[in-house]
Amino acid sequence: MNLHPSHFIQPPELGGAAATAASPATENLPPSLRTATPVLVRYWRIALRRRWLIVSIVTSALLLGLLATLLTTPQYTATASIEISRQHERILNVEGVEPKSEGIDLEFYQTQYSLLKSRSLAERVATELRLAQNDAFFDNFGVRPPDSGLFSDTDGRRLSSEQLKERHALAVEVLLENVSISPIRGSRLVDVSFTSPDRGLSQRVANAWTTHFIASNLDRRFEATSYARRFLEGRLEQLRRRLEESERQLVGYASAQGIVNIAAESNSPDAPRQERSLVAENLATLNLELTRATADRIRAEVRATRGGNSAEALNNNTLTTLRERRASLAAEYSRLLTQFEPEYPQARALKAQLTQLEQAISSEEARIGLHLSGNYREAVAREENLRRRVEELKANFQDLRRRSIQYNIYQRDVDTNRSLYEGLLQRYKEVGVAGGVGTNNVSVVDPARLPDKPSSPNLISNLLMALLFGIGLAGIIVFVLEQIDEALKDPSQVPSTLALPLLGAVPQVEDADPVQVLHDRKSAAAEAYLSVQTNLQFSTDHGVPHSLAITSTRAGEGKSTSAYAIALSLARTGANVVLVDLDMRSPSVGAILNVSANAGVSNFLAGDENLDAMLVRADAHGFHALLAGPPPPNAAELLTGPRLDVLISNLRGRFDYVIFDAPPVLGLADAPLISRRVEGIVYTVESGGPRVSAIQMALSRLKAADARLIGVVMTKFQAQKISYGYDYGYGYGYGNSDPKTA
Repeated sequence: MNLHPSHFIQPPELGGAAATAASPATENLPPSLRTATPVLVRYWRIALRRRWLIVSIVTSALLLGLLATLLTTPQYTATASIEISRQHERILNVEGVEPKSEGIDLEFYQTQYSLLKSRSLAERVATELRLAQNDAFFDNFGVRPPDSGLFSDTDGRRLSSEQLKERHALAVEVLLENVSISPIRGSRLVDVSFTSPDRGLSQRVANAWTTHFIASNLDRRFEATSYARRFLEGRLEQLRRRLEESERQLVGYASAQGIVNIAAESNSPDAPRQERSLVAENLATLNLELTRATADRIRAEVRATRGGNSAEALNNNTLTTLRERRASLAAEYSRLLTQFEPEYPQARALKAQLTQLEQAISSEEARIGLHLSGNYREAVAREENLRRRVEELKANFQDLRRRSIQYNIYQRDVDTNRSLYEGLLQRYKEVGVAGGVGTNNVSVVDPARLPDKPSSPNLISNLLMALLFGIGLAGIIVFVLEQIDEALKDPSQVPSTLALPLLGAVPQVEDADPVQVLHDRKSAAAEAYLSVQTNLQFSTDHGVPHSLAITSTRAGEGKSTSAYAIALSLARTGANVVLVDLDMRSPSVGAILNVSANAGVSNFLAGDENLDAMLVRADAHGFHALLAGPPPPNAAELLTGPRLDVLISNLRGRFDYVIFDAPPVLGLADAPLISRRVEGIVYTVESGGPRVSAIQMALSRLKAADARLIGVVMTKFQAQKISYGYDYGYGYGYGNSDPKTA
């Protein structure tokens, strides 16, 4: 993986042999390095790295699930469907005893579901099916009930009453454990299911359960009706006696006070019964007659005042005839006077006739006037008589009203008691009819059928559960192992865990000499170190640091091989390179290069100035080497002195690049002493090697010595273990395949 130049901390200008170290803190890293690996990606890589463990756990869980399915006794489930209605079916127009409730009542349905799971219902089913005496029933569920006593069962054995009770209670518990109530969402339907190893038993229990639920519902309704009837009978008897007593009081008081009432007429048959006293009725009648008499008297007075001009006079036939005759004679008499004198005989005759007619008319008018006066007097007398009678009745009515106060009190008591009695009697009749009809709000929709195949064990379901269990168990185990295992295995962990750039990941070399592998320029290891060299070129403003120390946390992590590989890679560019073995406690450069020398670093640090004699030309590798020399008594004392600065300065003057194979950090003081004198430190970390805490402790020692940590090289990286190829993310091996297969 080639990193951009900005991925590395740019050092300041170097002066002398020592370089000022830059801080490798996380906040100084570029965003690309500060950003942690996404959680899902990290988990996916962990899963790939532990894939064989996960596969083995999941496979074991599936095998166990399959084995458990094959060894489990088949269970058969029979299901019956019932409908529970909120309103009772109205066979008659009679209200039930229970109050009505409109709409869907959640409380009602929850109560019904609880009743379906009630112990009393299970006891009824167990009693009907005689499960207490059925040993096969208990054997199906692996239950061992008491089996000795006095009463014989179907097998001829005898059971005591106590054992029967225990077996019955045990059968009830088994029923309750294996029955299931499943309301169908959005409907009034409920599925009642029973599961057992016996198909016929499952069917019988499911059907008996629904049948007895309906029967128990009717029993509760009948018991409620019976209680209501008994209650109403008692109340009716009390109200009957109270009504009789109030009626006796009313009649006795009316007799004593002489109060006579008559029923008032009503237009509506449903209107309450009304009564009026006889005095009030008479007073109303006489008052009406008085009004009529007054009107008659006024009319008679008007007619009497008018006399002959009254309507009677005008409508009298005799008077009308006389008046017509008079008019005719008057007209004849007037005609004669135009011709003759009044003394003319015929005129005198007419005058005499007119006089007679006038007398007759006056006599008739007088007779009519006398008649009208008589009528007027009669009307006045009748009016006065009625007025006196009305006044008398008014006095009697006032007295009756005073005496009727208590009567009305008794009357209201009678009316109230009669109303209560009649209403309660009607309710009693309705309850009796409702109890006899036997309405029910529960009905069987589908009876349970004989199951044709087992409901459990379900192979697919069990395998799915086993798969989920295996995945969960594998996840837990992998999580625990990841928490215990602190080693770095994935190169992507380096930036986020160590807060240092990753310079490269070097693959594990299997069954081969690393030196020979590195000499093959097309090998994955050689390309990996070439990538490290490329990344080192961007670590400073002048390219690869001139003095570079390679160290690690502990021995055996590949630091010496890495130092050799970096020196070899730089030498291939034509640069003048020297590889210095500063690990005087356990030198390895000579063995890697297969060269030897009598003097080395320890001699120079001890005061020997003949550096030319100490340098070894490794022609096969293309660079020079300065071996460790004889092991000193105390390497740290030699590194503490000024001779190390002199050595680095001399080498810097002769070579383009000075590569130091430094000792490991932990347990030794050598690496911190060396790190502050070189331009940069390359830290090697073995994949799956030391714990992260040990690496961080080692890095903290280098930071305390003001070392400039350039980056990390992960060695012995086995990409296959975490499902990477060698070329994953780095391009190692690109172009090495057969062109025919590329």
